[in-house]
Amino acid sequence: MSYNFTPIEKKWQQYWLANKTFRTLDPEEAGAMPKAYVLDMFPYPSGAGLHVGHPEGYTATDIISRYLRMKGYNVLHPMGWDAFGLPAEQYAIKNNTHPRQTTEKNIANFRRQIQMLGLSYDWDREVDTTDPKYYRWTQWIFLQLFNSYFDPIEKKAMPIEHLKRQLLNEVLVVAPDDSVVANPAAEGLQEVTGDVRVERLWRELSPAEQRDLLDAQRLAYTDEAAVNWCPGLGTVLSNEEVIDGKSEVGGFPVERRPMRQWMLRITAYADRLLADLDDLNWPESLKEMQRNWIGRSLGAEIDFEIAPADEHRQETVADRGDEETGGDEPLITVFTTRPDTLYGATYLVLAPEHPLVDRITPDAHRETIEAYRMQVAARSERERQIETKEKTGVFVGAYALHPLTGERLPIYIADYVLMGYGTGAIMAVPAHDERDYEFAVKFGLPIRVVVAPGDESVPPAGAAYTREGVAINSPAIEGLSTSLAKKKMIELLEEKEVGHGSVTYKLRDWLFSRQRYWGEPFPILLDEQVNPIALPESALPLELPELTDFRPTGTPQPPLSKATNWVNVTIDGKHYTRETNTMPQWAGSCWYYLRYIDPRNDNQFVDPAREKYWMPVDLYIGGVEHAVLHLLYARFWHKVLFDLGHVSTPEPFGRLVNQGLILGEMEFHAFHKPDGNSISATELENLTEEVTSEGPRMVGVKKAGGEKVVGKRIDEELVEKRGERYVLKSEPSIAVDARSFKMSKSRGNVVNPDQIVAEYGADTFRLYEMYLGPLEAQKPWNTRDIVGMSRFLNSVWRNLIGEAETSGTRAADGPIPDTLDRQMHRTIKKVADDIAALRFNTAIAELIKLNNSMTGLPKIPRELAENFVLMLAPFAPHIAEELWERLGHHRSLSQRPWPTVDETKLVESTMELPVQVNGKLRDKITVPQEADEQLVLAAALAAEKVIPWLAGKKIVKKIYVPKKLVNFVVG
Repeated sequence: MSYNFTPIEKKWQQYWLANKTFRTLDPEEAGAMPKAYVLDMFPYPSGAGLHVGHPEGYTATDIISRYLRMKGYNVLHPMGWDAFGLPAEQYAIKNNTHPRQTTEKNIANFRRQIQMLGLSYDWDREVDTTDPKYYRWTQWIFLQLFNSYFDPIEKKAMPIEHLKRQLLNEVLVVAPDDSVVANPAAEGLQEVTGDVRVERLWRELSPAEQRDLLDAQRLAYTDEAAVNWCPGLGTVLSNEEVIDGKSEVGGFPVERRPMRQWMLRITAYADRLLADLDDLNWPESLKEMQRNWIGRSLGAEIDFEIAPADEHRQETVADRGDEETGGDEPLITVFTTRPDTLYGATYLVLAPEHPLVDRITPDAHRETIEAYRMQVAARSERERQIETKEKTGVFVGAYALHPLTGERLPIYIADYVLMGYGTGAIMAVPAHDERDYEFAVKFGLPIRVVVAPGDESVPPAGAAYTREGVAINSPAIEGLSTSLAKKKMIELLEEKEVGHGSVTYKLRDWLFSRQRYWGEPFPILLDEQVNPIALPESALPLELPELTDFRPTGTPQPPLSKATNWVNVTIDGKHYTRETNTMPQWAGSCWYYLRYIDPRNDNQFVDPAREKYWMPVDLYIGGVEHAVLHLLYARFWHKVLFDLGHVSTPEPFGRLVNQGLILGEMEFHAFHKPDGNSISATELENLTEEVTSEGPRMVGVKKAGGEKVVGKRIDEELVEKRGERYVLKSEPSIAVDARSFKMSKSRGNVVNPDQIVAEYGADTFRLYEMYLGPLEAQKPWNTRDIVGMSRFLNSVWRNLIGEAETSGTRAADGPIPDTLDRQMHRTIKKVADDIAALRFNTAIAELIKLNNSMTGLPKIPRELAENFVLMLAPFAPHIAEELWERLGHHRSLSQRPWPTVDETKLVESTMELPVQVNGKLRDKITVPQEADEQLVLAAALAAEKVIPWLAGKKIVKKIYVPKKLVNFVVG
């Protein structure tokens, strides 16, 4: 009979749940068992449910978890839900339902689908970020950030009370820029240098100044920040959530607007976040993405004075001498990684948001400047950084003075300069920067070459020379190599007090506020002066108030502002208001891996002994789309918790693997000329997908002529494969475009796992996904191909159960034939090695080969049958459990030991050798592994199919390549 998967899979899923088969042991129960923490990136439970791409990573972690349990490990393999967020709120608004109801319904569906796939999670450890019992501790972690600062001496987070003591004891003082620095007097520096103290002491500050100082140092603080405000959604969006000036969700217009926001001081950890990447077992490409996001740049800050309004007046640094020239006149400070190119600066560019723009713009230019700023405000920072777009900008009507030559340099604003990177201002060196070059060409600005190739090669004409070389046209550094020129220039700038060496980062502090309802409330009260005050821990969780109207207000006031009874608080006769922003969805996902360790603890976010036992995570699998934000934010929170003594490891995730996307089924597009005639895809270039108001479409450009051609999707029945191409069946000379796309509802290419499991079973689904290719590779789904794995499982069933309807098996006591015994041991070793290395596709291939070798045996030796079932179990657990039970066992195989390898049987007792005559294969022989050359040649000469080719001919030479081949050269 064929394998009837439906009742068997349901039977074992119910058994696992009822018996808590995959319950993780706590440290005190585990004794000396080694631990393995295997973690999935937990999903956002959308209304659409899972598609077949989602379970790829879940199946991979399930296989490794099942294998490690069989190897004797205490495995922590949990699942939960990242359930706060904008999509749930938008759906609730659209359908007039509370987001909690929608979220609970979606979670139930996700849980059903995941359990349907036989994934071995410990469901007693399930977490939900929207559960007040969970977000109580999210709020608690926020308070740890709020009540801490980054100590400039210790280079770590410390309690804000420690900062206050350091200021009281005058170990730390307040610098002129309001930063906190070591007290020069305490270190004896002022006595050595004779400098007059410019720093202020804590006792010299007023109470209000003292409070502002402490608040400004906190790791969680408020600030006026230019943000992506979306009136349609009623919230601030991250740069990644804005596409072409519109929200990714809903397509609503987005504008840049300054607003009071909660910020987290992740920039204080930039160097540690960079340095500690080197110790992580992560893909190098992913680590490089984090390095680029942090964007550490070493260079110099250089001060440019604003030139006098008289445009004919020239003034040099030497003319000014040491006198004060500006009084309160503003300076433009730029950051550059190439201070050696200072002599090549021909203009300055400020970010449109730069605060100096209003001060230096004359009235005659103000209208133009404001119009341009409004234009830029509609673009996200990501859009502004696109290299291919045409450069735009406006002259502000003012000039700056070159700090070395006194040359008057025009000042522009342009969208390609961002306020958040460096100082928000650049010195433009068009001869040696591509963006500056494009801008200079467009606006007719001078281009001055100051770096020449060091190898005397000629740089390309009509482009910026951006590599290192030798300084030219640069009096103070003439002839120096780039590295020496940088060092010399920084020394010169510091000597003249017009600049200094500096490090800057692309990374900016984390904007942590959202103007929406469905998120964690901040555990903060605001007094009448809007000073933030932390709630006591005893007041946690601060729960979301029940609102019937949680739609955006249409203003920056969040929906929580409607809950007036909740917002307004009186304590000891003083009036306070609650913070009405909520935390972003990232908050709950920054620490969920810690809550899994101790999910029902009401007294601590995690028990220290349990945290020390389980951390760090041993294997973390998820999509590369989380390479930067989630992983960077989680690492930041973890480091703060580590500094404060709440966790025992400096990093949360030891090994990380990104599974590749499973794409939709292949799509085919044919192209036609305007006259309706077909054009082959081989005649087109730049084939790509274009987004239109009517949906996505394929377009290409004719290689001859450059005209744009639009493709039309056609049915697969209309094409066939010829060589490496797909062509029209009706016109084989016409090639079509064939490719797979990411699954999405908008494309209509989503494959629901419910349908696949109903038709083929969960085990077949699991095997097919893992057999598609390497875990990290991108691969297309093809429903037609899944039948191969279905045939494999049916073959296994026939081999071990037989064709008849029976409760027994075909297993019998007795020895395993030697050849098959050796293959079994090689398979045990290969499958174990492949699982450990996450090479699941090749492990499955070995199981298929062993099953094929079992086919045709009158009976299956019991040892072989049981070892095969144990090896199959991590991949196809339902059928494996059923077979194990029918083999006479009464307990789940999940804790059974992995089969033992006999190392002496890993080598074949015999070997097969090809026999050639004059280099052409004529036969194959089988000889003992230890056979010497004489025995091998004798067997080859006697081979039935070789004899006719040697008859009547002289053997000129006998060649034996040990364990490879035999060749007879005949005359």
